[in-house]
Amino acid sequence: MRALLAQLACRAGAVEQNLACLEDLLAQHRGVDLAVFPEMFLQGYELRGAAELALAADSQQIDRIRAVAARVGTAVIVGFAERLPDGGVANAAACVDVDGRLAGVARKTQLFGAAEQRVFREGDDLILVDLAGRVVAPLICFEIEFPEPARALALAGADLLVTIAANMKPYGPEQELACRARALENRRPHLYVNAVGRSGPLELIGGSAAIDTRGQLTTLAGEAEQMLEVEVPASWQDVGSDIDYLKHLRGAGRGIRVAITQTGDGGASR
Repeated sequence: MRALLAQLACRAGAVEQNLACLEDLLAQHRGVDLAVFPEMFLQGYELRGAAELALAADSQQIDRIRAVAARVGTAVIVGFAERLPDGGVANAAACVDVDGRLAGVARKTQLFGAAEQRVFREGDDLILVDLAGRVVAPLICFEIEFPEPARALALAGADLLVTIAANMKPYGPEQELACRARALENRRPHLYVNAVGRSGPLELIGGSAAIDTRGQLTTLAGEAEQMLEVEVPASWQDVGSDIDYLKHLRGAGRGIRVAITQTGDGGASR
């Protein structure tokens, strides 16, 4: 698989311009199987006004992404503010396959801070999607800083992790380490696409990356806009059976008791 990591600055509130940028880039990179765009790309990572600009999954704008994906034969993952059927808003990722089918919409389950929690509703479910012949686990920014979402998706059958982000200073080192750890502990390749530029007082810092099944960075972007085409390895490339962590995880991570007893001084012992 060949993937495009679209590390971009987008215009806050300018849905039409951001959508036109996506369409142009897909036309320019027709040779890739999967194109990945940052968190909240369509509206820009600007929480004020996000609710007013939210788009339904069956909106005309999402239909345009489906149409261009089918026309160029490229699967797409792109972040947007989603208008839910009941009027709520989710921080979401539209996942479109190479034939233009909307394979699924991932909704961020781990919102970052009070500002996101005021605007968005947390997603209830993690999803797997079939994109360009791979079983993909789409994740959104803060989700990757917890081991559980990626592990649950890997156990469910994901063979590729993809994280879209709008990560800002000073949190770059945390996300780089987390992205590498999620690839290593699950033995799955990982694509990470972050935004750049400014969003109000926030400085979005790029650092988009491709990470192999050993947790090694094979591609790392800087802090400016970059379009990076990368080869995505198979899930099991260069992973020996002795260090295939999912294979050796006792009980697939289920049914193992944690026994805690209290010591006389109020501490705990195991």
